[in-house]
Amino acid sequence: MTMESAPVPGAGPATAVQAHTVHPPRSGGGAARAPRASRGRARWGPAAQLLAADAAATALVFALLAPASLPWTVLAAQAAVLLPLHAYRGLYRLSLSPSALSELPALLGLSLLQWYATMQALGVLAPHHAIGWTVLAYAAAAQSALCAAGRAAVYRSRQRAGVRRPASTLVVGQGPVARQVTAALHDHPEYGLRPVGLVDPAGDHSAPARSGAAPLPVLAGPREASRAVVQNSVRHAVFTAPVDSTPDGAALFALLDGHGCRMWLVTGPGAGAVPARSAGSRPDHLWGFTAHPLHDRTRRPVGHAAKRAMDTLLAGLGLVVAAPVMGACALAVRLSDGPGVIFRQERVGRYGRPFVLLKFRTLRPADAQESATRWNVASDGRVSRVGRLLRRTSLDELPQLWNVLRGDMSLVGPRPERPFFVAQFSRAHPGYQDRHRMPVGLTGLAQVNGLRGDTSIEERARFDNRYIDTWSLWQDACVLARTAGSLFRLGGS
Repeated sequence: MTMESAPVPGAGPATAVQAHTVHPPRSGGGAARAPRASRGRARWGPAAQLLAADAAATALVFALLAPASLPWTVLAAQAAVLLPLHAYRGLYRLSLSPSALSELPALLGLSLLQWYATMQALGVLAPHHAIGWTVLAYAAAAQSALCAAGRAAVYRSRQRAGVRRPASTLVVGQGPVARQVTAALHDHPEYGLRPVGLVDPAGDHSAPARSGAAPLPVLAGPREASRAVVQNSVRHAVFTAPVDSTPDGAALFALLDGHGCRMWLVTGPGAGAVPARSAGSRPDHLWGFTAHPLHDRTRRPVGHAAKRAMDTLLAGLGLVVAAPVMGACALAVRLSDGPGVIFRQERVGRYGRPFVLLKFRTLRPADAQESATRWNVASDGRVSRVGRLLRRTSLDELPQLWNVLRGDMSLVGPRPERPFFVAQFSRAHPGYQDRHRMPVGLTGLAQVNGLRGDTSIEERARFDNRYIDTWSLWQDACVLARTAGSLFRLGGS
């Protein structure tokens, strides 16, 4: 893989940070991280309560208004339609300021849709059980009202529980917005969020404590934030600036997401814009601030399972189909450059995990230090004619199909880089580290847009993050099709 010829910034000295005491939990000893089972209950418990309220309302309306001869299998069919519709509409998402009244239009619309579908299905499949427009109107109205009442009871119960047992929360940011958000959480316990630390990656420890509140410890970065998360069993985090514009924002996001924390971004006067991570999410509010739920768009277990299955199938077929070509490449390298046709090099994969990448050897580094830290260029005089041909046609990348089959890589994703340069580029280019949220790939969106060879690292990172934020299996298929169309186009990757 040829690289840019621009100079790489040198590694700066590490900055020591001072440890700060964090607030202990209000109740219980609990200095250790919450067990996985309790984190699962906290994540899915609220949705289960709303699901039960909706199901009970649907069953009650069916029992009161449906004809006595109507079989209960119709109720099961109604629930099988209505509850997924509620989920698709986002009515089971956790909210900071839930309101059953604001959800009433959505509940009424979905109830009308459900009962209209039931009326039409019965009219065709079981005319003797048909229901009229009057029953439909009464049933939809009653079901919407009962659903709203049940949800209001759930929200009220949840609010009282939040006041009694608030969840430990970190505020991430600096300046007046961070102080205002912290004050709002202190003054309004009904949100159920108790600030236990202010994460200020910029290192501003001069923020004054709010009058009447206990001093809030200021944490300098991911290391201290990690300690606070564990010691306080932190469950929520509130960002006061977009993750990508926050120093160490990607590292903090990954840390908090890995601990199962729910994250929010507040926007308002003086706050930042909506990030890609919250695109498509319904905004909430936190005492006048607009609050956007932050989530890792790459956490899609079913989609990733399908992506992995596609990788395994296509990589296995590719190794079989390309075996004659790979054999010819190996023979050409052996005859031209001597023994050792496979070149092995450590690269950084998903979540920063290292792995050994395989390529056909196009030049022989002087030593391991040069292999790990030298920024190769296409004009290196040690590259033979065979090696130059392999690079220009990207045939030197074919052994990476084995990396894909092993699970080190995916067919489509950000191109992997060596640890030395990952550290350099992460300091020089905001958002570069963020590209390790997805498995690295044999090809990627940046490569099919011409960012191969001696091109901008900043632009590559921008395309890689764009790919991650909009990832889908269809996009993978499009990238693979465009890669196949330009496989023998000169330029190298």
